[in-house]
Amino acid sequence: MANAALISRSLRRSDTLHRLLLLQARGFTTAECHRPVVLHKRGPDILHDPWFNRGTAFSMTERDRLGLRGLLPPNVVSSQQQIDRFMLDLKRLEQNARDGPSDTYPLAKWRILNRLHDRNETMYYKVLIDNIEEYAPIVYTPTVGAVCQNYSGLFRRPRGMYFSAEDRGEMMSMVYNWPADQVDMIVVTDGSRILGLGDLGVQGIGIAIGKLDLYVAAAGINPQRVLPVMIDVGTNNEKLLKDPLYLGLQEHRLEGEEYVEIIDEFMEAVFSRWPNVIVQFEDFQSKWAFRLLQRYRNTYRMFNDDVQGTAGVAIAGLLGAVRAQGRPMIDFPKQKIVVAGAGSAGIGVVNAASRTMARMLGNNDVAFESARSQFWIVDAHGLITEDRADIDPDARPFARRKSELAHQGLSEGASLVEVVKKVKPDVILGLSAVGGLFSKEVLEALKDSSSSRPAIFAMSNPTKNAECTPDEAFSILGEKVIFSSGSPFDDVDLGDGKIGHSNQGNNMYLFPGIGLGTLLSGARVISDGMLQAAAERLASYMKEEEVLQGIIYPPTSRIRDITKEVAAAVVREAVAEDLADGYRDMDARELARLSEVVYLYYPIQVYLGCCCTQWTSSSTVNEDILLVS
Repeated sequence: MANAALISRSLRRSDTLHRLLLLQARGFTTAECHRPVVLHKRGPDILHDPWFNRGTAFSMTERDRLGLRGLLPPNVVSSQQQIDRFMLDLKRLEQNARDGPSDTYPLAKWRILNRLHDRNETMYYKVLIDNIEEYAPIVYTPTVGAVCQNYSGLFRRPRGMYFSAEDRGEMMSMVYNWPADQVDMIVVTDGSRILGLGDLGVQGIGIAIGKLDLYVAAAGINPQRVLPVMIDVGTNNEKLLKDPLYLGLQEHRLEGEEYVEIIDEFMEAVFSRWPNVIVQFEDFQSKWAFRLLQRYRNTYRMFNDDVQGTAGVAIAGLLGAVRAQGRPMIDFPKQKIVVAGAGSAGIGVVNAASRTMARMLGNNDVAFESARSQFWIVDAHGLITEDRADIDPDARPFARRKSELAHQGLSEGASLVEVVKKVKPDVILGLSAVGGLFSKEVLEALKDSSSSRPAIFAMSNPTKNAECTPDEAFSILGEKVIFSSGSPFDDVDLGDGKIGHSNQGNNMYLFPGIGLGTLLSGARVISDGMLQAAAERLASYMKEEEVLQGIIYPPTSRIRDITKEVAAAVVREAVAEDLADGYRDMDARELARLSEVVYLYYPIQVYLGCCCTQWTSSSTVNEDILLVS
């Protein structure tokens, strides 16, 4: 009894902490889920609004109150019955919904899912969440690449906002055209480098939509508080410039200060209306990705997923590869890594990985120099060295020095095969967007790796741009190789009951958790430490026995649990760096006092386990529908 009284007095010191701890005992139901939504719509307006439409699942009481009686068939069906019916139709239609020979089956699935998204958003996300392994590749990579390539023809109803070069001086007022008073997440692109498909102009908004679908499915962000954005500054894609059906500006891209002024105006406008929004930059071409990241990262809550998200996922995989070799992660600085690709993703990975190595070595000048020496970067012109003319400033710190080249037998412009033969790397990492770059000759050369268990990261998206396939890797290097790719591949049957595991090192393991952790912590900026904490948590997520089998990334089916863990790590780091301002009625001091247990449950309580029916007049919590109020 004395202990109970002591605990009770301690809990009263913080009403918020008290409430969160009681949350655990009540099965994780929060008061946030009970706030009713006031609708200023009735009748057909509700049925035509995918945010609130429930179709035949509206009860008779709701039909009377909302003016729907007579507008729907009389039989009331449950949400699960609706989903069962949809899934049955989907399986039947996916073979018949193709729009000509060029419309692939995955694209046909996307078309069917998109129609559901257009009419019933709640059911769409329920289907996506319950079937995440099957449909993540449809709403996201690799199918989203085909969606972007064909978006002008697929466009049926607007989703998101479009800011163009013709809107200069108007963006501050334009943001008020968006109906949501609160936006938590924006994914923005200028369409200049969509996946590995190049400049797709305004059609690139498909990638922003797909990313935000995963924010909802994996992190539980309220779909009414997400906003996909396209900044259309023209396109240099000659095919689109001549296409009469193209929906974007048919003029060449803005460059220089004119371009920067457009992005500046956009950032000022969205943060003026939604000061606490988080902006994720997506698929900007390399020459702008780094510049814009450095321009905004210390002022706004933003990050670049291609630079920082890809780097985090790669670091997690690289650390996992060290564990798979039976070595501790602290041995990571000993890894020799050949990187194919010197774009924003490739250099972003090298920068982040070298910082990780340096931190393990003591974070001093000697440590940074030692870390730098572990990377060999090969681009379209071969090995990057000090002798390279007009070397990219972002790649310069990692250019191999003359003093290093002599004893390695390498020179400026050496081919990828030469580099692999001479360096005998532990890892080859592809971020080149060149399908098949890891040829038979490259893979044969990797047989002489100094590691007993070399690792291949064929990270370019979509699938056709992967540097090699798992079949190619395992057929040449055998069962000991560790394989990972950016897009999904099936595992490889090696015979005798052995499986060659095909890991998917996709950014979706990190960016939802980074966004959720930033949101819940109220961090003013997204620091390198927060991103590092996210990557390290992903790296340590897999169990030892899984890693030793060559499984270094988790299955997509565990995405919500991964997101919870990553978000908790981000919150902890934000608090440790004194960047956290808190969330809603929980200030930074209360957040800092939370125990480890509450850290892990707070995000999943409020976001991943908090379910509410926004269109019902009752306060009943629907445990099946994942919408955060």
